[in-house]
Amino acid sequence: MASPELAAGDGSYDFHLRSLSAASRDSAAAADPASDPNLLQSVRRVCEMCREAKEARDEMVARAFPVMSKLFQRCAAAPTQAVASTGMLLPTILQFFLDFGEAVLHDADGSLKTFFSSCLSREFADPVVAECTLEFIIANKTKILSSFPTLIPQFYPLLLKLIASNGERLEKKFLEVLPLMMSAGSFLPLFLSLMDLPMLVVALEKVERSSGTLIGSSIATIQKSAAPEMLLALMDEAYTGSAIEDSSGNSGSDDSSPLDLADPMFLDLLKDENDGIAAKHWISPTISSTLQAAVNSTQSDRLKQSLEMAPRFLCLFFATALRDVNDSLLCALIPVVMSRYAAMFPDKVFSFKVRKRLSDFILAAFQRSPDIIAILKKPITDRLGEAHDNPAKTELALHLCWAIGEHGAGGINRKDVARELFENLELLLYENLATSRLGLSQEPGFDSMGASSRKSSQARLLCFVVTAIAKLATCHSELLPRARVSLAKVARTRTSDRRVWQRACDYLGLMNEPAICLSVLGPSTAQGNGPGIVDWSEGGTKMVAHVPFYLLAEQKGPPFHDFSFADLLPTE
Repeated sequence: MASPELAAGDGSYDFHLRSLSAASRDSAAAADPASDPNLLQSVRRVCEMCREAKEARDEMVARAFPVMSKLFQRCAAAPTQAVASTGMLLPTILQFFLDFGEAVLHDADGSLKTFFSSCLSREFADPVVAECTLEFIIANKTKILSSFPTLIPQFYPLLLKLIASNGERLEKKFLEVLPLMMSAGSFLPLFLSLMDLPMLVVALEKVERSSGTLIGSSIATIQKSAAPEMLLALMDEAYTGSAIEDSSGNSGSDDSSPLDLADPMFLDLLKDENDGIAAKHWISPTISSTLQAAVNSTQSDRLKQSLEMAPRFLCLFFATALRDVNDSLLCALIPVVMSRYAAMFPDKVFSFKVRKRLSDFILAAFQRSPDIIAILKKPITDRLGEAHDNPAKTELALHLCWAIGEHGAGGINRKDVARELFENLELLLYENLATSRLGLSQEPGFDSMGASSRKSSQARLLCFVVTAIAKLATCHSELLPRARVSLAKVARTRTSDRRVWQRACDYLGLMNEPAICLSVLGPSTAQGNGPGIVDWSEGGTKMVAHVPFYLLAEQKGPPFHDFSFADLLPTE
């Protein structure tokens, strides 16, 4: 006999359950199972009644689960030609599985993956489905993190296609989902995908122009269909010696040309799942023509929005990485960040915003863990050697020079690393003193700076190099003799910029006063309690006599200022 509560709601509950059961068995609706507009309402009502029930909840869930499961399978298996969208119905059924799965011993992992791979892969461009999907993930964020931690990192490329297609309207909700995409296996590929978000928009628009609307057709299926032909072509080349027809030459030069499905750049950009491989789009033979076509043509609204969103996504990505990621993953990420500093979508405003965030992250990572500088000695020296290639790489070299000097090449115990980095700084200094070749190695037509700008950039680089040499020698005293020789050479050289000469002279003077030099040029971390060092965090417990005399400009008598040290020292 049914319980009183079940009997009280028997009519409404049984009505909706019978409707769902009929829809799951109806062979006439198999081709388009979501065509009945009442199905969604019935699923919602069954979920609500199961949630509101008390004593009879387990019995109601047990009766509803087989019907929900069969309906879910039928919707997931619906052919791609189905007119009605299952993108609203399936998340509602998934919510039932997540809420009551434990009661019926159902693991929702397979159902969640089926939704992403079969439904969302076809309907990511539908704004209603996209918003419903993001809301579903946000509402179940805690459960997904605890029970299905690999789900969102696995399907993050599909979610990036979702935001690339729908733009800024869903940006706020996407930002709530973005941290869920980060895991050990997706960390590096996700960074590259965020960098290439504008390129993803370009690829999606090429698919749209070639194949029509993005809604209702799985791009992954289109990609897979090209694989056998490509394999046959490779076998033909191997056995007969005939060359594969090059269809990539015009893949990006003409917007109306069909999408080259065999091109690895587009195959990687348009994938649905994370394969764990850090992609290298920028070595693709078609990248130049694709980018050139995108720059020369009028930017679409979606592309403009992606150029605005990508820097904000990167900002959140880096903030989350600095807060939650260990040093091992940071050491893996920083070389990739440096490699992409000069390789990104060629929009001036976009490039400026992204480079600012890249440099801020690199410096913040070094500030958090100075030892990373010593671990990444090789990639850092490689980037210093590329300082002449183009303005972007010169800017990166400036930041690296500052970090090397500021953190003493990783600390006072990193003597060997400090010596090697010092030698690289010396080489960079002498190269720029002997010649004015900074920026001259660029290809004709690529350089956007005039001669005066290149000269100013060279002087700026020299200022940073000279400062790094002085600071590195201050932290590692065994380098002082070599630093004096280097700085003296700058002081004796007639440079075109007086700032470099003046800075070298100032540092030479500081080195004659070790206590002052250590206080001014010493590393900001792990200084110890050497002479001339003021630990301002302890300033509240010190007397004026503890402050080195030169900071008070050797003033005698009553204070010459109208403020107290309490105005300067940090408070609790």
